[in-house]
Parts: sequence; C-alpha cells; structure tokens
Amino acid sequence: MTHREDVRARALERCRERGIVIPTLAQQQHPELVPAEIRAALRTVDMQALDPLNLFRITWKNDVESGGFGGVNQLEIPPEISGVRARIVGLVGRHFPTGAHKVGAAFGCLVPRLVRGEFDPTTQLAVWPSTGNYCRGGAFDSALLGCRPLAILPEEMSRERFRWLEEIGAEIMATPGCESNVKEIFDACWLIRAERGDAVIFNQFEEFGNYLWHYAVTGSAVLELARARGLAAGQVHWVGATGSGGTLAAGDRVKDEFPGARLVASEALQCPTLLRNGFGGHRIEGIGDKHIPWIHNVRNTDAVTAIDDEDTLRLLRLFNEPAGHAQLRALGVDESLLARLPWLGISSICNLLTAVKTARWFELDESHVIFTCFTDSAEMYLSRLDEMNGALGAYSSADARVDHERRLLGQGTDNFRELTYPERKALHNLKYFTWVEQQGRTVEELNALWDPGFWSALKDELPAWDEEITRFNREAGVRT
Repeated sequence: MTHREDVRARALERCRERGIVIPTLAQQQHPELVPAEIRAALRTVDMQALDPLNLFRITWKNDVESGGFGGVNQLEIPPEISGVRARIVGLVGRHFPTGAHKVGAAFGCLVPRLVRGEFDPTTQLAVWPSTGNYCRGGAFDSALLGCRPLAILPEEMSRERFRWLEEIGAEIMATPGCESNVKEIFDACWLIRAERGDAVIFNQFEEFGNYLWHYAVTGSAVLELARARGLAAGQVHWVGATGSGGTLAAGDRVKDEFPGARLVASEALQCPTLLRNGFGGHRIEGIGDKHIPWIHNVRNTDAVTAIDDEDTLRLLRLFNEPAGHAQLRALGVDESLLARLPWLGISSICNLLTAVKTARWFELDESHVIFTCFTDSAEMYLSRLDEMNGALGAYSSADARVDHERRLLGQGTDNFRELTYPERKALHNLKYFTWVEQQGRTVEELNALWDPGFWSALKDELPAWDEEITRFNREAGVRT
C-alpha cells in the first residue's frame, strides 16, 4: 500500500480525539514496560470493555484476577489426562480481550498500516475475513482504534460468535458453509472490493502482519516458558492447527532459538488438505482448510497430522460436563485443573490432540515439552454442548470413561506424516492453485516464499514496527 501523509494525519487526529495510545510489540512481550500511568488505569477497566486502554491487554501476560500483568498464561495437561509422558503446555488465549488471541493477529495486520498512513480510520472500512475468532479480534481492535469493521465468517459457525459481533456493533457478512469453506470467504472479499471502494481487506491467510505478530509476541512467550524450565536444544517443540498459518510462526521462532525443535501442523481429518490433498467439511471451528495459507512457512514444517473432529467434540463434553470431571477426578486430576479444563475450546482440543500424536510418534519422554496454543475457551461453544446433549442424550459416566480412553489414551500415530524435503515442496506448490490462480498473486511471489532468506528478511522488519508506533504516539501526543 502507498504511504500518504494526509491519511496518516487523519489517523493521528483520530487518536488525539479518542485518547488512543498504541502499545509497541516490546510492551506486548514485556508488559512491565507499559507506563505506570497506563498500568494503574487498566485496573479500573474491564478487559472486554471497548476502551482503547485494552490495546495494552493484547498480551499473553494478563493477570485476570488483579487487572494487571503477570507471567505467561499457561496450562499444563498432565499424563493422567493426556496419556503421554511428554509434558504438554498450552498458552491460554482465554485471557485476552474477546477471550481469544486473535486480537493480536488482527493488531499485527491493522496497526502497521494505521501508523504508516496506509489505512484511514475516518473513511475506510476494515474488513476481517475469518472462520471465527479473527473477525471478532478485528472488530474489537477496530472499535478500540476508531475504525469501522466488517466481519466475514461462515454461516454455520457457533451462535455465540454471531451474537458477540452483533453486540459489538460490527457489520456482518455470513458466507455459505462451515469452517472449511474458506474459498467462499475469499469470494466475498472480491465482491466487497468491487462494490465498496472504501474497503481494505485484512486477510489473515495472506497478511504477514499475522505471521510477524505471532513470531514476535507468541514466540517470545514460548521462549520465556522454555528458558524458565531450563530446557535445552531438542527438548522444545511447537504444534498447532494450520488455521491461517499465524500461530505456526511461533514455531519458527522456537526453531530459531532451539535447534532440534519440531514444528507439527495439524488439520481436521475430515478435510485433510496437508495430509492427503483432501477436502471436505468438518466441525473444528475456526481453523480453516482446503488451501495452504500464503503465510505458512511450509519449508520449516517437520510433520503434518489430522485430527478427527468427533474426538474434539467428545472431549469438549469430557472437559465440561460433570460426569467428565468425575471421571478425571477419579484418575487423580486435581480440582484446580478440572476448573480450568473449560479454558479449552474446540480448536484448543485439536491442538492438545496434535501434541499427543506428536509425543507418541516421536516417542518423547518427560524431558520434552510440547508447547501449543489453547486458542479460546468453551465459552464460544456452549451451544454445541446443548446440541450434543439434545442429539446424544445427557453425558454419562460411561460416556466419560469411553471418551477418555478412546479419544485421549487411545490416540495413536495414525494420520501422521513426517515431511521429506520433496513433500514440503509439494505442499508449498499447492499454494499456486489458491493464491496465483484465484487470488492474484504471481509465480515470482510464490517462488520467493520457498527461499529461507525471504523469511529472514521479513523478521528483520520487526524493529521498525516499534519505531513507527513510538513515533506515531509521540506525534499524537496523547500521553508522554
């Protein structure tokens, strides 16, 4: 996009009018760097409030009890639940504004353009194509930054998502299908481009701001936890559903710092694009499929696996129903952990199962820690629990025993593949059919993504982000 001083001037004026200060990446990584005045003010602001101060809560380190900041929010799943010796630690997305970390990915896409004069918050529409949480994060960030949001998401997503977007006042476009119908979302973007000249599309599947925010902020959180545990090279791994490709960037950061780390990407078995060049619909809400995201650094991915969506939904019941808690309690799971299991939504459970498969495939023991992301909580899927209770009947102790033994303890190494160099290149080549044939990218751009130097140069852009944000805040003059 073209930098325009008049656009930047209007963005500065909007921030002055609304008292907006934009956090730097350094402050999101290390909230202790946030000015004391802002930290004090945050203690009186609800995390879900449409208050610009909540931009400073786009961090993995929110202390939800005090309203301040603490260590990295994490949840470890013990062997009594997982059935594997390796330790599984998930970063908790529930403790972000909106209850999901996607406010960070949206921040990474919107803010660099805003401070550079590439997006006009006074005249332009911010469009957020998504399969769920990203459009919520984009709508929230837009509200905090004084922008008009349009959320795009499939019509079959949970009722909670649509209700949340309506309450925040976002314009909504529902596209046909379920979470795997990403092509229909892209089609809607082309329609908006043609019909609305004021629209700017922040497509998380191709926006490198998504990749860079996770590389910098999520990756930093993982490294902090790994160092605190005294882990060495070869003992740290990162796994997660492909989705938009953003959270996989944290794995790139881990691999940069810990040689021998493995990066495993997963998807729904019902739509095994990575595993089998397959397609189909599935029920793991929010992860998207049927294509390879433009921002997925495929060359750096060590393995791919597929998770049965039925496993994720059955475990959603296990982790949230009284009979499920009773079963896990009998196995020695303590009450404090039982109370936290609802912190895992459907895609979070997919990530947990990815970690289990990874531990089994590579035969990892207790000296290894598999890090992942618990994207959001069960709060966005309570209607799914109601639907399953209506269709399957009340959840019983027998259901709980079967689900734990079959879906977790019985989770095997099926549908798992380590990638050879030619297999990685083949997955990279699949980007052609979506991004060159459909979305207007060039073959030259595609070929550039295979070069490791491209990703190194991309990461080198990060220091400039904080310099530009700092300069923008200084010129806005809202706080010294």
